[in-house]
Amino acid sequence: MSSDLTIGIVTKEWPPQVYGGAGVHVVQLTQALRNHQGISVDVHCFGGARSDGAFGYDSPTEFASANPALQAIATDLAIANNLAKVDLVHSHTWYANMAGHTASLLYGIPHIVSAHSLEPLRPWKADQLGGGYQISSWAEKTAYESAAAIISVSDGMRADVLSAYPSVDPAKVHTIRNGVDVSKFAPNADPSVLAKYGITGRYATFVGRITRQKGLAHLLKAWKSVPAEYGLVLCAGSPDEEGIGAEVSELITELQKTRKNIWWIKNMLVHDELTAVLTQADLFLCPSIYEPLGIVNLEAMGCQTAVLASRVGGIPEVVDHLKTGELVDYSSDHAKFEGDLSNAINRLMSDPQLLTQYGIAGRERAKTHFGWDAVAQATIALYRSVLR
Repeated sequence: MSSDLTIGIVTKEWPPQVYGGAGVHVVQLTQALRNHQGISVDVHCFGGARSDGAFGYDSPTEFASANPALQAIATDLAIANNLAKVDLVHSHTWYANMAGHTASLLYGIPHIVSAHSLEPLRPWKADQLGGGYQISSWAEKTAYESAAAIISVSDGMRADVLSAYPSVDPAKVHTIRNGVDVSKFAPNADPSVLAKYGITGRYATFVGRITRQKGLAHLLKAWKSVPAEYGLVLCAGSPDEEGIGAEVSELITELQKTRKNIWWIKNMLVHDELTAVLTQADLFLCPSIYEPLGIVNLEAMGCQTAVLASRVGGIPEVVDHLKTGELVDYSSDHAKFEGDLSNAINRLMSDPQLLTQYGIAGRERAKTHFGWDAVAQATIALYRSVLR
């Protein structure tokens, strides 16, 4: 085999349809890989044809009204059919895993899986997928157990992979943490963005999809005990099922009845608007109940904003407690978790000097430990190791 490698990246998300951390990861990893000589990357994605060189696929028309899990599997088969000319396939999330697994069987090429989250640790997905949750769980389990290698985005995620899938050989699970582009996620003090959305005064912010995993409902309940002088900017949309969407909407409406400084931005912000909202926040909030790593914490740190997050999954590997922000223990006693959140928010918002200190240290940590070039180099080394 030539020293030059052609990698087939398979992903559900690709611009302009990027709505979560896994999609952000794929875009930035692809860019970083392409910066390395001898590496060619073909991107195969869901969501229809693209004009940027990626190979985009619609779900087959016969599956237009099928369960979303069946739609994903059908799309994966179409993608697998077009992976004959790559040296290795690298899939991201269960939506794409079966494309990689099938192509590996069909063409005898290695399949690498990136573990961004795990279906066994997201039982609430049954509310979204119904019986399709059994299909997504089967797809993920089959791909993980057969993959040539698994990339976990944190040590916490690596432990979760081995716990969820005990038949997986620990030697094939490698931690390569997510990165952040600190040239793009950098302080942006443009006041026009806040003016556009009517944001005034000091505020904390949340950025993420409306899903039980992100813990937004817990944050909104905790915010009832936060002084009304502090504002809250919620960049939150794309609910993954009706129940959580309705619950979050009701909680926000309830807060807005007595407070004028609760802003809900439902549409995904363009990049410069996002960095402006992150930069000018006093505090970034990540109340996740499950989080393999949490790219959005890195993005906030890149924008030099202090982070308050839950101590779950890979978050403690990103947020250096009492140096770049603080961590709150997640508890199945939700009232306790929400109380601890509100107490921490109140204490931190009352100490702007400490928040500034955390923000400065956070950007330095993001620059020093989470550069994308290092991520790409480690990923390429893994590719070459499974091709020997």
